[in-house]
Amino acid sequence: MIVFKKISYKNFLSVGNNPITIDLVKNKTTLIVGANGEGKSILLDALSFVLFGKPHRNVNKPQLVNSINGKNTLVELEFSIGHDEYRVVRGMLPGIFEIWKNKKMINQDSKSRDYQKILESNILKLNHKSFHQIVVLGSSSFVPFMQLPACHRREVIEDLLDISIFSKMNMLLKEKKAKVRDTVSSIEQELESLKGQIQLQKNHIRQLESISNENKARIQADLNAIESEIVSIQSSNSELMNEYSSIQKVDFTPALNQKKTLYEYEGNIKGKVSKIRKDIGFFHDNDSCSTCSQPISPDTKAQMIERLGAKLKQFEEGYEKLKGEIEKAEKAYEELSAVQSKRNSIFSSIESNNRLIESKKNEKMRLMNSLNEQIDEDGLMQSKSMLTEIIEKSTKKQDEKIDFVETSSYYGIIEDLLKDTGIKTKIIRQYLPIMNKLINEYLQIFDFFVSFTIDENFEEKIRSRHRDDFSYSSFSEGEKSRIDLALMFTWRQIAKLKNSTNTNLLILDETFDSSLDSDGVENLLKVLYTMDANTNTFIISHKSDVLDGKFANKLLFKKKNNFTEMHTSYN
Repeated sequence: MIVFKKISYKNFLSVGNNPITIDLVKNKTTLIVGANGEGKSILLDALSFVLFGKPHRNVNKPQLVNSINGKNTLVELEFSIGHDEYRVVRGMLPGIFEIWKNKKMINQDSKSRDYQKILESNILKLNHKSFHQIVVLGSSSFVPFMQLPACHRREVIEDLLDISIFSKMNMLLKEKKAKVRDTVSSIEQELESLKGQIQLQKNHIRQLESISNENKARIQADLNAIESEIVSIQSSNSELMNEYSSIQKVDFTPALNQKKTLYEYEGNIKGKVSKIRKDIGFFHDNDSCSTCSQPISPDTKAQMIERLGAKLKQFEEGYEKLKGEIEKAEKAYEELSAVQSKRNSIFSSIESNNRLIESKKNEKMRLMNSLNEQIDEDGLMQSKSMLTEIIEKSTKKQDEKIDFVETSSYYGIIEDLLKDTGIKTKIIRQYLPIMNKLINEYLQIFDFFVSFTIDENFEEKIRSRHRDDFSYSSFSEGEKSRIDLALMFTWRQIAKLKNSTNTNLLILDETFDSSLDSDGVENLLKVLYTMDANTNTFIISHKSDVLDGKFANKLLFKKKNNFTEMHTSYN
């Protein structure tokens, strides 16, 4: 059982530097009153902040810092669980988060989020939602159980029945299952590798065993054939070398010079022939000189044409002889080119044969190495021994894989048991009749005579005395309040039965001020008066005139100079 003993807070919301300290166990019932905005509900935010690091109401976390002082926000809470005493200290500006157990601070090496997980999972064993379902019933940001979605309802019930451990076990199981899956995958890769090694080793052994006299004879035959080919190619090369040596290297320079000289003569003759023909044409077509404009007599023209014609004939006869010389020079050059081409072709054949001889010699060396290999009995035995070792290793790995696959199969069965539809559902089914019985008993105390049941999916079924079907949303706000109260007291009873999230603290935030009618108020008081001595109830209300004197203690909250102060009226 969690026994909340004392809470103290300063520079928190409207509370200033003078801390407010509330003894949570001194009185069985305490009425907290004050006008609107005076700070009577700050207790809820302080509890929520110090335990879960978040406000109870729908405000931003930085807004919890007192707006006037702007720093040194600090909340301290003392509680006990069994024989262990705890103190939680949390603050902002500067940020503080400490958990003390029996006057020794719990190691803070972990991150803040992990430190919070230690508080919720290992110490309190309840989260923010569950805490407010069994400790707080309020009109601010409290969300009644019936307004929670099914998944959040399940979380609350699992915390009450202390079966959330199965969810943690399921998470751990998934991690283990993932590791087993990775291990199986790794083993399969090793097996595939070993399979390849076995095949390679078998092939190697077969190669060692395949060397025989027949193979040697075949290799020797191949060697003889290659040797014959080498001799034949070398003989051919010898003949080619002789032929290559008999062909002198050609010198093209004289032939080229002669061709060049002849073609220059040809160009000069063509130029002179062209000029003579041009002059003859001039004397045929003109009667005067184009330079001095003097007339040319017919006798002069005839003499010049005759003289130029004779000269033209001489050049044409010389040109015909020159063409014959050019043809002889071209033919001589072609003969030289053919000799050089043949010489180059022989040299190319010799080079090709040399490369082929080198290739044949390499092949001969390879065959000779194969021929010289003998079966190494020791090597063969060693290879077979290595094959046996690989096969044994593969067998062990196969057995290891079978074990892990079997383990994975067991994990799958356990996973089915740890799912929401497994063990947790069976436990919830066992407690559902008790829950439904308690809910209906409290509803009768509140004079709300309906049949209320919750199924294993946490869906409600409500029937009136006339057996008409209703849902939670069908009722008035006053009737909803009765259902919310009945559920809250039921959850506290279940928590006591399981000793899971059982706590001494019960806070009703303006419950008496809401939609309960006078009968509902009286019935609620009746329930509060009959609660056991280990329950410390705090009733927050602004109707002090109606509730004054009905509780053992009264705390009055009011503001002075914009800071909330607490005053005790009676004990």
